[in-house]
Amino acid sequence: MTRPGRNADPIALEVVRNALSSIADEMALVVLRTAYSSIVRDSMDYSTGLCDRHGAGVAHGLTMALHLGSFPDAMAALVAEYGDDTKPGDIFVFNDPYSAGGMHLPDVYIVKPLFYGGELEGYAATLVHQIDMGGIAPGSTAVYATEIFQEGLRIPVLKMYEEGRPNETFFRLMHQNSRVPDKLAGDMRAQVAACNTAERAYGRLVEKHGSEAFRAILADLHDYAEAVTRQEISALPDGQWSFTDYLDGLGDDPAPIPLKVTVTIEGDRMVVDWAGTSPEVPGAINCPSPFVKSAVQLIVKCIAGEEIPNFEGFARAIDIRLPKGTIVNPRPPAACAARAIVGWRALDVLLGVFAQIVPDKIPAAGEGGVTFPAISGMHRGRQFVLSETLAGSWGAMPDRDGAFGIPNPGGNLTNQPVEMIEALHPLEVERYGMVENSGGPGRFRGAPAYRRQYRVRAPGGVRMVMRSDRRQFLPYGLDGGCPGTPSWNIVNPGPDQQTVPVMPMEAIHLAEGEVFCHIGAGGAGQGDPLERDPALVAADVAEERITADYAAAVYGVVLDGAGAADLQATAQARAVLRDARGNGGGTAPAYLQMFQDSLGLPGFRLAGERRMVYADDGGDRIDAGKTA
Repeated sequence: MTRPGRNADPIALEVVRNALSSIADEMALVVLRTAYSSIVRDSMDYSTGLCDRHGAGVAHGLTMALHLGSFPDAMAALVAEYGDDTKPGDIFVFNDPYSAGGMHLPDVYIVKPLFYGGELEGYAATLVHQIDMGGIAPGSTAVYATEIFQEGLRIPVLKMYEEGRPNETFFRLMHQNSRVPDKLAGDMRAQVAACNTAERAYGRLVEKHGSEAFRAILADLHDYAEAVTRQEISALPDGQWSFTDYLDGLGDDPAPIPLKVTVTIEGDRMVVDWAGTSPEVPGAINCPSPFVKSAVQLIVKCIAGEEIPNFEGFARAIDIRLPKGTIVNPRPPAACAARAIVGWRALDVLLGVFAQIVPDKIPAAGEGGVTFPAISGMHRGRQFVLSETLAGSWGAMPDRDGAFGIPNPGGNLTNQPVEMIEALHPLEVERYGMVENSGGPGRFRGAPAYRRQYRVRAPGGVRMVMRSDRRQFLPYGLDGGCPGTPSWNIVNPGPDQQTVPVMPMEAIHLAEGEVFCHIGAGGAGQGDPLERDPALVAADVAEERITADYAAAVYGVVLDGAGAADLQATAQARAVLRDARGNGGGTAPAYLQMFQDSLGLPGFRLAGERRMVYADDGGDRIDAGKTA
């Protein structure tokens, strides 16, 4: 690999870099295998990492990508608070966004200083989404909280263990402030075990190279990460680009919440400015800055041609500006328990701006990030909490269809197995799968929407906290592709069904036997739908992604008796659809209305300010649909 000009042996650099990554991955496996709660063990909502003796990141486990940039602020808070007051056997714990560099209260950092020969050589860091930290709602993620004091237990940077001795006061306090203290204690022990595993492996690495040489290697790798990043930025065109996307808003009468980013590139320097983004809101979706910083760093790594090491030095080339008092950098005591929706949407906003800079690398918008339901009630005499991370509908790439059934690129989160949910909780998962006739059409289509449907089996019923989005402001299409389809929350699907806001400002109460159905947003398309290969449309019909009438109405593809595309009839049908576009008809209203009709939900129209843009219109490359 190329390096920026120090004297360290390049082979030693590569060996150490890979060794550190392996240690971080080993930490992640320890958490996975020893955690108690399903949000950690099955959904994998956690991260592991290593930092040098100054607290700067040097490795990140193959876990939650959007935690990548969260460790620097957290470690800066730890180092500032304790400085030299750190001894072998100490383990620190903290979560507070406003005093400890945290992101929201369920995300708890447990960090162990790593000593060799009596000298501090680094830190093992873990971040786990704890199942419940108290507060007004199960799972500690109430959208309807209005200040952080309602959200759970705030932990400043403090010692969980001091020279190997447990802080019993801390453990007793945590036990009294969680609805599921056994799960909380088990997951925290998993974090401690991961740190202990890293301590042994990191010590062997320092011993092998010697302390002085090891520190020099880490410094060289920070410089190398910076050099690669600057090289990648220099390969991009100079200029300034902006993009704005919107969250639907809060409650029954939502007001759009804008997220705006402007990217400026000058030589080997990039400025990412979030000026123009919404001020703080009176709900819990305010997002502390580390999560948005993570989104920026993730996108830069994704568009890079060369792999950028997970060394904090790479961040030196990126100036991230997050105006204070906005939804991407709130002030205390703003509520932030459900902040992740802003972080996930920040990815879409960044992709929207980079689609103007490197269009051949950027997908259309996906489902908008993880939907997060938390369901709680009584089961066998004890309270239970089920939190889920639901995603899986990518937008189309410039050269292929959007991927279905795999996590949003912001994280490696997985679904919780239906069998485990039903075995552990009084819930029945009645449906989980693809929604027919969903997703945004295009030359390459967006991934279909997914459906997750629960029936309550708890005699006393349950209450649910829900955080979702992308019903009014649909995932945007690119290069003439159609926006994706909207998300829905439906109680008791059927003739008497009721719809629930994307972000309800109160808990949802469900009695025994009642049903809750979430339909995620479908991914958006790329390119004109009428340019899609008819054979691909026929294959989608055969695989039951779409129906034959949808193929004809949306793609203009007519099938023969054997299910293959009739090319002559298709050419005629597409000519009719192209002509209809000039008269206000055509693809856009057809696919949305057919999707809605299949669910028995209200009709759609596209708002005038964000019209459909087709490749032959000469219009803007980027377009997003808004339903009304």
